[in-house]
Parts: sequence; structure tokens; C-alpha cells
Amino acid sequence: MNRNFFFVTIFSLFGFFCIAQNNDDFQDTRRKNESFVRLPRNEIRSDLATFTLSGIIEAVGKDELKKVPFTTAGLNLMTIAEDDIKATIQLSPFDKTKHKLDYDEKYLIRIDKKSYYGGYGKIPKTYISRITLTKGRDTLEIPPLAYADLYNVNLTYLDQGVNRSRNAIYESKDGHRIYLYLFCNDMTGSFEVTWIFQDNKYQRRVLDYGFL
Repeated sequence: MNRNFFFVTIFSLFGFFCIAQNNDDFQDTRRKNESFVRLPRNEIRSDLATFTLSGIIEAVGKDELKKVPFTTAGLNLMTIAEDDIKATIQLSPFDKTKHKLDYDEKYLIRIDKKSYYGGYGKIPKTYISRITLTKGRDTLEIPPLAYADLYNVNLTYLDQGVNRSRNAIYESKDGHRIYLYLFCNDMTGSFEVTWIFQDNKYQRRVLDYGFL
């Protein structure tokens, strides 16, 4: 089955679209300023539409990018590697005593004065402690602030007893852009994030949340 047809079919049948989490009992301080829909109509947006859930409706007619899927994964560590490109994602336990926690009544809404993603409203169990990405001999630096607000990341999910993941590296057809993509399936509202590199230099991230 054609990938684009499959995605659009899923989109139509299940109404799988991105919305803000509905928290009637407490305020949601997260914002959509980094979302896919805020991207200008350019090559980056066109690329992201081929693999992100937030861009799924724009995927029709677009060719797939080169994909590097995950190679190894444990509870707190994932490696994505092929040929001369490699990424690792490391998780560590969250220690609430080392952070400032802001509440709306009993619900956690900010960590260290910032909104956060993953298990929103509750104290996280894990955080991303390290991300590395290399291309050949080059190390592609990701600023810690670009992942410091991401928590409770589920690196894989079980599908009929097999560990699977949407996490991957994608490369643009012209070879100038690399995308490191992570999807977290969270019962309180999943999120996806793409870190974008142009000519091996970090540019920005695109983040969406609240997938049903």
C-alpha cells in the first residue's frame, strides 16, 4: 500500500489530528508557537510533511525522504544509526528536589518556570539527559535547551511482542538538511519533535502535542 494513501486513510478514519490538550481542571501553559502549521511554505515544511503526524494532511503527492530507523533500544537509551550517521537519545530519572515546580492547585504546570511536554500535570519520571548526533566526522550540536522541556519519553512501543518506534533520522533529497525526529506516545497527550539541521548546523525545532 502507498505510504501517503495509508496515512491519509488513517487520518480520515480516525480523525487523527493535533489539538491542545483539554485540561478543564487546570491551566495549560504550553504554546503552539513551534508547531508545524507555523512553518512558512518552504522546503523544510515540505520535508516535514512526509514523516510528521502534524503534517500528514500535506503528505499527499510528496516523495519519501531517506530514513534511518532505530537500530537498538532499551528502556532509557536508543540508537539510530546507518552508514556514517548516528544519533543516541539518553533518558535519566527525574529528581524533583533539583527543580522548581509550579502548580495550579494539585496539577504541575511548569518546571523551572517553563512549560513542559510529556505527562503534563504530573511530576515526570524521566527526562532527556543527552542527545548526540554525528554525521561522518562532524558532531551536530543540539542545544540542551532544545530538549530540556521534554519528559516521560517512551522510546518504543510494543506491537505484537515486537519493539517498534517512529523515531528516526531523515535526510533531505539535496543532502543539505538532516532531521532528527522523536515521537512520544503519552496517554495524557502525545507529542512529536523534529530537530532541524542545515549543512550540519542546528537551526530550530518543530514541536506539536495533544495527539489523540
